[in-house]
Amino acid sequence: MRRVPIEGAAHLVLADGVVPLHPADAVFDAMLVGWERQQRSRLLAASTIKSRVDLVRRFTAFTGTFPWEWLPGDVEDWATDLLSAPGPLRHSTVRTYLNQIAMFCDFLTDARYGWVEQCQEQFGTHPVQICHEGNMPAHTSPYEGRPEVRALTRAELQEFFDFADEQVLRARVAGRKGWLPAFRDATLFKVVYGWGLRRREVAKLDLVDFSRNPKAPEFGRYGACYVRYGKATKGSPPRRRTVLTVWDWAAEALAEYVEEVRPQFGVGKRQLLWPTERGARISGRHITRRFAAYRDELGLEEALHPHCLRHSYITHLIEDGADPHFVQRQVGHAWGSTTSLYTHAGSDFMNQSLRGLLDAGLEGEH
Repeated sequence: MRRVPIEGAAHLVLADGVVPLHPADAVFDAMLVGWERQQRSRLLAASTIKSRVDLVRRFTAFTGTFPWEWLPGDVEDWATDLLSAPGPLRHSTVRTYLNQIAMFCDFLTDARYGWVEQCQEQFGTHPVQICHEGNMPAHTSPYEGRPEVRALTRAELQEFFDFADEQVLRARVAGRKGWLPAFRDATLFKVVYGWGLRRREVAKLDLVDFSRNPKAPEFGRYGACYVRYGKATKGSPPRRRTVLTVWDWAAEALAEYVEEVRPQFGVGKRQLLWPTERGARISGRHITRRFAAYRDELGLEEALHPHCLRHSYITHLIEDGADPHFVQRQVGHAWGSTTSLYTHAGSDFMNQSLRGLLDAGLEGEH
């Protein structure tokens, strides 16, 4: 068979004329190196590649065999183990794991890369695709997240913001420097909700990411938020979008922080919006920890996390009658069906049908 000079090909990874001491281990390691190269050529993130390679090693350790010895039953056994072990994984996570094993098998069995030929020559057998419709978890539900994760009610949201503001006042009355980061974090949570942002999106914001909206001058210089670190798709850079300001209270809260509090962090001409006391950019981990601390103090469910503020933004806009397509564009969802998963309000069709039934019932009573 003619060798194809393609990234990840066996002949470009294995050294010609070299007989390793442990051939099976050497070929397996070479397969992983080849898969890494193939994924890098597709511009996938290094973190994504590493997690996939680690998962293949984990599956190999579970089976105790090499890829050219894998059987379809190994997939079923591993899925059962993942779902029944202490602290079982979610259905969607297990499916993701198995899909990655399937991708590795697709790579190995693609004739262009030469791994089938290499294994047949050295071991008398070759890898096959062990993942198929019969042993892969089906994607039967549009939403597979934890059911306890939800949007906050308006009352809970107000209570959360009030509690965050109280931490500022307590620290300030006590004369502690902690009031500055407390004020920063209270404002950050309002911005997450006020513009429907993801955790990474808000952490990466700079001053220059806010600008005026000529169609809504009442918001001043905070009429629009330019998101530069939106959720990326495979092999692509972060997606960008502009989120228009919809609530005046959010713009006012941000303006107060930027004009009166942020300068006290001593960042000078640096643009980062949420500096730490040492002048670094705030981390996503800090946002999660601070949210969890406030959540626990308020006695809210442990499953709630910062992303629930984004859920709340979508839900409350829809409940207030915002056009679903507008909300979809605001939060950067490629599909309207994704936006609908976050909402608790019914569709126009459902609500109109309900109204018709209620009106008909009321008329029948007279």
